[in-house]
Amino acid sequence: MKFVDSCEVVVRGGKGGNGAVAFRREKFVPFGGPSGGDGGRGGDVVFVVDPGISTLLDLTYVRAIEAGHGENGQGADCYGRGAEDRLVRVPLGTQVWDREADKLLFDLGEPDMRVVVAKGGKGGRGNMHFATSFDRAPRRSEPGDEGEERALRLELKVMADVGLLGFPNVGKSTFIAASSRARPKVADYPFTTLVPSLGVVRIDEDATFVMADIPGLIPGAADGAGLGIRFLKHVERTRALLHLLSLDYGEGREPFADYEAIRRELAKFDPELARRPTLVALTKADLPDVREAYEGLKKRFMKKKVHLYLVSAATGEGVKELLRDLFHLVRGEGPAHALAALEEPEPKPKKGAAKKSAKTAAPAAKSKKKKPEPAKKAAPAKKSAKAAPAPAKKKTKPGRETAAHPGVKLMKKQPKPKVVDEHPKRRIDGGKTKNPKRPTPKDVSRAKTKNKRRKKGR
Repeated sequence: MKFVDSCEVVVRGGKGGNGAVAFRREKFVPFGGPSGGDGGRGGDVVFVVDPGISTLLDLTYVRAIEAGHGENGQGADCYGRGAEDRLVRVPLGTQVWDREADKLLFDLGEPDMRVVVAKGGKGGRGNMHFATSFDRAPRRSEPGDEGEERALRLELKVMADVGLLGFPNVGKSTFIAASSRARPKVADYPFTTLVPSLGVVRIDEDATFVMADIPGLIPGAADGAGLGIRFLKHVERTRALLHLLSLDYGEGREPFADYEAIRRELAKFDPELARRPTLVALTKADLPDVREAYEGLKKRFMKKKVHLYLVSAATGEGVKELLRDLFHLVRGEGPAHALAALEEPEPKPKKGAAKKSAKTAAPAAKSKKKKPEPAKKAAPAKKSAKAAPAPAKKKTKPGRETAAHPGVKLMKKQPKPKVVDEHPKRRIDGGKTKNPKRPTPKDVSRAKTKNKRRKKGR
């Protein structure tokens, strides 16, 4: 199938149905009133992500994509039927751009994702919505709204974890064919690869990642030289990059200069892409010239704190180690081999610090050599006797010693805290609270009789 990663298309939403003008006509109902229904809604144009599609070929020759129109309203309060949405399948990683505004509208980066790119029109209202107390038989209705129309540009960016970079004919297609089941075209001339190819690399049963092989890059690719940015955009979504180098004296190239040239092109195209985690490998290790030049190149790359791998896709040398480090890099972990090679040596101590350490070490050594004399053992005892009264300066209350345990002192009992009552009417007496006097039932009856006598006396 032909690979197409860019196309232009026009999308139109469906038109809404018109509202109806009708009146209710039944026996024994002389003034039935308006009964015109509303029009149906127009259909939407919806893009649906299909992981099984890998190209935009199906949309290349389509001039316009239009959804269905809504049905007009009818009498007897019947509404028109709404149109169905138009579903369009697009590959995973498609970006939807507005051609006129040159603005990114949607980025379809998840499987089964749905977005509405053109909304359908709203249906018009029937005459039954316009009845008032002054106009009981309206003869007007609303037409349906037109659907939304847009001119779009679709761009496909390959969804991969690792992207292969390098000049043409450095062994990118051979490497992806040796590390996965992808079978790209392999030949001994530049620009053999014209379309990106994906391969699933399996490290273990549960450890896999996707690698993308893109056409070779040359100086000026960010400005459109060679295949330009047409395929450089396919590495924008990757988590890590693998830069492959090789010896090619026939074209007057040098591996270290090639590395610097590709880095400059990445920085021109997207500075964030140039800062992405990258591993560098020298391919075609089965050739004697490559092995001889590896040690010198490795030292040059180490000055830039870049570890240079040596691999051979033909013999499989160094491929497993490189793929394992790539897998750790994709997961956000630094490759162990590269980190060990780039460890900085421990800083040397300063001269002043060395002298101080020597001075402090000298008395310690002398003290170890001297033997303790028996006459001087009493000296620490005197110091301890003098220092013994020091803790007695603290003001502490003396306790009582028991006969059974002469060295143990009993703590003095602390008095109980006084209870403070928060109620204002209550009073405190010896830590116990007393409630105020409450009236008894006899007191209540006496008060009632007194009140009755007073009223009779009046």
